[in-house]
Amino acid sequence: MSRTWFAAPLETVATWWRVYRKDGVTFGFTSHDRDLRFGGISHKTAPGMIPSAIRLTSDLQPDSAEIAGALDHRAITAKDLAAGRFDGARVEMGLVDWETFETQVLYAGSIGSVSQDGPQYSADLVSQKAELLRATIPRTSPTCRAEFCGKGCNLSPAFFTHDASITSVDLTDNAVTISADVPATDFLDGSLVFLGGVEAGAQAHVAAIDGTRLILDRLFDEGVSIGDRVEIREGCDRRWATCKTRFANAVNFRAEPFLPGNDLLTRYPSAP
Repeated sequence: MSRTWFAAPLETVATWWRVYRKDGVTFGFTSHDRDLRFGGISHKTAPGMIPSAIRLTSDLQPDSAEIAGALDHRAITAKDLAAGRFDGARVEMGLVDWETFETQVLYAGSIGSVSQDGPQYSADLVSQKAELLRATIPRTSPTCRAEFCGKGCNLSPAFFTHDASITSVDLTDNAVTISADVPATDFLDGSLVFLGGVEAGAQAHVAAIDGTRLILDRLFDEGVSIGDRVEIREGCDRRWATCKTRFANAVNFRAEPFLPGNDLLTRYPSAP
């Protein structure tokens, strides 16, 4: 039988919330005045972090919740938030009896956006119901809808992922060069994960190529140095010609490159 919470005038109940980052790091916090360990996770006391009211509905509209607090806990820093380490992280919130450690999950979702106002921050949470709003039927497009080396693309990521090390760093242009046996142009639109150094676990997108330099889409720490190990995956521009000639994967191309678009309606006839 499930427990009825707050049925008595006085109960030993505290709130808890967990953050599961995409890099495998898990954080647990509680509103209790001491650390609590349950479910195999240690929940640190964080009175400065305040979970807002949780709105749960029985219809298909996404539930809402928010976490706000001060950037004074060593587990959550402004630097990590700016680096995107918490983007898309999975979140759970619930209640715990700090005597019996009976728990109940009230909310599950992911971090949508994080904003900062001085020393304070707030994170908007996206509930799992938001998945119901996604279109189940793909729309036509001239470029491939599949994620490179993901479902639908069906290419093995092992063939396009390389271990390398940083050979030069340019903080001004937010650029790095790496030691790899693959032309730098193949990494355009790819992703880079730092395996060592101060940015270990952080991921960046390769936004542009300048010669042999990779221009990353976000600022990285000044402590990034030559010799830091990285894992980098090649990129794909999702075009038919690229899929056919470079990857020989036309059979899995998930788009309609030869379907006339809306611009066909605005074309004028031309004289022979």
